[in-house]
Amino acid sequence: MPHTMALLRRWGALTKARANTNRLSSRANAYGAAASSQVETVGAGGGRSSAASSVVKKQQSASEEKVKMIDLNPPRGTRDFLPAEMRVQKWLFSKFAQVSEMYGFDEIMAPVLENEALFTRKGGEEITQQLYNFTDKGDRPVSLRPELTPSLARIVLKQGKGAIYPLKYYAIGQCWRYERMTRGRRREHYQWNMDVVGVSDVSAEAEIIAALVTFMQRVGLSDKDVGIKISTRSLLAEVLAAAGVPDDAFVPVCIAVDKLDKVGEEKVREELAAVGVPDSAATQILAALKVTSLEDMQELLGESTKALDELTELFRMLDARGMSDWLVFDPSVVRGLSYYTGVVFEGFDRKGELRAIFGGGRYDRLMSTYGGEDIPCAGFGFGDAVIMELLSERNLMPSDAEIRRVLGIPETIVVSATSEAMFDAAGTVAEKLRCRQANAADGVTRVDLVLEKKKKLKWIFKLCDRVAASTLYLVGEKEWADGQKVVKKELATGEQEAIALDEL
Repeated sequence: MPHTMALLRRWGALTKARANTNRLSSRANAYGAAASSQVETVGAGGGRSSAASSVVKKQQSASEEKVKMIDLNPPRGTRDFLPAEMRVQKWLFSKFAQVSEMYGFDEIMAPVLENEALFTRKGGEEITQQLYNFTDKGDRPVSLRPELTPSLARIVLKQGKGAIYPLKYYAIGQCWRYERMTRGRRREHYQWNMDVVGVSDVSAEAEIIAALVTFMQRVGLSDKDVGIKISTRSLLAEVLAAAGVPDDAFVPVCIAVDKLDKVGEEKVREELAAVGVPDSAATQILAALKVTSLEDMQELLGESTKALDELTELFRMLDARGMSDWLVFDPSVVRGLSYYTGVVFEGFDRKGELRAIFGGGRYDRLMSTYGGEDIPCAGFGFGDAVIMELLSERNLMPSDAEIRRVLGIPETIVVSATSEAMFDAAGTVAEKLRCRQANAADGVTRVDLVLEKKKKLKWIFKLCDRVAASTLYLVGEKEWADGQKVVKKELATGEQEAIALDEL
């Protein structure tokens, strides 16, 4: 049997070519794609003898008794995450967390399963019709959370008078909504929230909007890619008052107006009529929603108002941070959730090809919905699906190798026997390397032992490429017999040497 060193030399050219390519250059355009499988059925051919015919019949009988394959796709609107996709998700979540921590926010988390009342207490919203809800075995109505903000409210109220304000919390969690799926919209998604609790001034909104701009910049996006539409519900209330619309129509008007970009002006006009808004008033409202500057809005209303003053202050704060190019005044932005009470904002793709990237605003009266005392709050929700589409379209997704580096994923060492007889020895080498890494001060290295006992070198090198291994240890019979030696090969350079087990 040839020496392991000689075998490796035959693969020198392969290793050199491999070192000049980008290993595992998978992109995140596969992120979130549902796994699909096809089941291939092979028909039995006819035999030329009675014995062959008997075998065919037995095969057919066994096939008929075979259990029918289940649907291998995950439920509609959900996703599988394979290793490369998990690394992409961790990379995205690490960016969320880094920005949150940079701005002094602390992480919290709540269960994905909550009491149903947490989401239905504030009725009349579309979201209450999209719940994944059921009655558990204790006859308790529960629901998978459709968003994170109600859970935050519950956590804040639970702290009672022991809470020291302001609270600055962030969370990254899974959310569920049974809704019609479109591009960038799934029934299961992950969401990043940042919330400030206990600050009534627009400085809270300025802080979280600044955090959003910082995130965009850190993933390579600019104000040419993303804009942030800003308005305030108070301004819409002033527009409605000027148009003679009663206060009790405010929430349904907000819900209708929020659909303007999606369904168009005529459909919104129909929905306004359905909630009792006269056509003349609808015309005034729709005209006001087309105003593009605070100065023009002041002229339309005839005077400066509290809402306009508030927006002017917010724009000034963000301009002082050098972020004005990201901002767009858009009075049509009201956000669909009825708990918003003041400033609202929404991130959008400048090309207009994708749905909203994120959205948020002020919600000062949410706590009383749950029986507590109201506390001023401002925050945002940021889903994982649209941002990944945007980054992929702009070619801003890092390679798998870069993601590994950013995440600090340790290097991988592969250990393999060159024959079945050497598998136990390979296990000894792997444990020796693992023990060494466990005691290392610079972190743990992955030691991947090849469990298949009869694999050829070509397969082993492919494995090394797939796991982005830096080093390969081959355990051959002749080297092992010569003082328990193994061959160590540096895959980036092709350098190799025989090393004794005690020297590992």
